Amino acid sequence: MKKSFTFIVLMSIFAFVCESCFLKKPVETISQPQTRTLNLALVGQPQADKYTNLDYGIRVNVSDERANTRIIHVYDASPTYVPTVQVNPSVVSFVPESVRRYMRTMGFNLDADVATDYMMQLVVKEFHVDYLSGIGWQGTVIMDLKVFDHNRTLVYPSVEVAGRAAISANASSLDAANLAINKAYANALADVDWDRIAFFLHRADSPKIEANKQVKGEGNTALEHLPVHWNVNSRPQGADVFWRVISQTPDVKNQNYKYLETTPYEGSETINIKGLTYNNAGNVQIEIKCEKKGYYSQTKKLDILSLIDDNDVSYMFKLVAEE
Repeated sequence: MKKSFTFIVLMSIFAFVCESCFLKKPVETISQPQTRTLNLALVGQPQADKYTNLDYGIRVNVSDERANTRIIHVYDASPTYVPTVQVNPSVVSFVPESVRRYMRTMGFNLDADVATDYMMQLVVKEFHVDYLSGIGWQGTVIMDLKVFDHNRTLVYPSVEVAGRAAISANASSLDAANLAINKAYANALADVDWDRIAFFLHRADSPKIEANKQVKGEGNTALEHLPVHWNVNSRPQGADVFWRVISQTPDVKNQNYKYLETTPYEGSETINIKGLTYNNAGNVQIEIKCEKKGYYSQTKKLDILSLIDDNDVSYMFKLVAEE
């Protein structure tokens, strides 16, 4: 009996030891890569108040057409590992806000008048930072830019603007990566030909400078703001003065006579003939007619191109009495 009891105790101890040996070990927790954040910021500043005298405002529209939206495309420090990185704020919110702030600093009048504002379209094609052995962190920003007038006619065909920046640092330095992408973005904005954009928003002082810009009756051409001195008289005075447009170009329509004033007439008028440009003005004339009861009517034709160059309409009608 004693031997049986001893055997039972030994078997119990053996079973306990075996059970302890075969208990499952705790599952080890696999650490996930830590998500790091790059803070997007506008680190470059343009010349302040450079374009404060523009005649028209401009609106900005930004679209994101990146084929790869990851912030890191290449990381050759490791064949298997790429840091998990996000940006703050997002590219789609950062670019529109920062571009507007950049342009306001230069003096552009943003969102001034929907009827006359031009439109600048920006398309983000690339926005990333990469680690390249022997170089360090390389930031790249590429955008397409074009400008439309207030009629949504393309005036500045699409051009590519690009910015790049390299920061020599080790692969673990995401502070250097942050600096590289922000500098690349600042360089992309500096690559924009802002003078050319401002040219479209500024009404030229002379029609010759904007030789192909058509008058559309909206007051946005130099021709419409060119003062022309009129001095029309007759002998005897008190005659009615009319004028009309005679055109030999399809861009400008012929017009019927419009009443101007009675002689003597002296004043300053602007040229508001729709379709007229400085280049086609040689094919357009103004005909002035002078009428007075009891006298024969007389007309005088004036070449618009000469009118633009001289800024003067002066003529004396010597009326002949009807027999």
